[in-house]
Amino acid sequence: MLGAGGMRPYFHAALAAIIAALSFGVYYYHDAYSDAANDLALAKDTIADLQTRQRDVAALDAKYTKELSDAKKAIGDLHRDVAAGRKRLLISATCSTNPTTSSVVNAGASELNPDSRRIYFLLREQLITTEN
Repeated sequence: MLGAGGMRPYFHAALAAIIAALSFGVYYYHDAYSDAANDLALAKDTIADLQTRQRDVAALDAKYTKELSDAKKAIGDLHRDVAAGRKRLLISATCSTNPTTSSVVNAGASELNPDSRRIYFLLREQLITTEN
């Protein structure tokens, strides 16, 4: 049998093995912690960037929504003014003359009939909506 002095090398070897295993574990978990910390920092930077972009997009959307609302209001105001007779909707047009007719040409301005005016305003509103 081995005496107390004979167990000492095994004890030192076991202690060295335990220290080596603990050192490896500390190194491994420290490396994993560093990777996780880097990933967390990257995620925070990405979130901050996305929040900044979201604010920029929201501001741009608010701007275009206001412009569209203002344009629709202007079209609505013009439509109401034309309907009330405060303004007239005139179309620059050239009417062809019929050479066989000897009637007097009406010197008044050309105006759209009410249905055509309504369609005109609908088309104008659609154009504003499409452009914005």
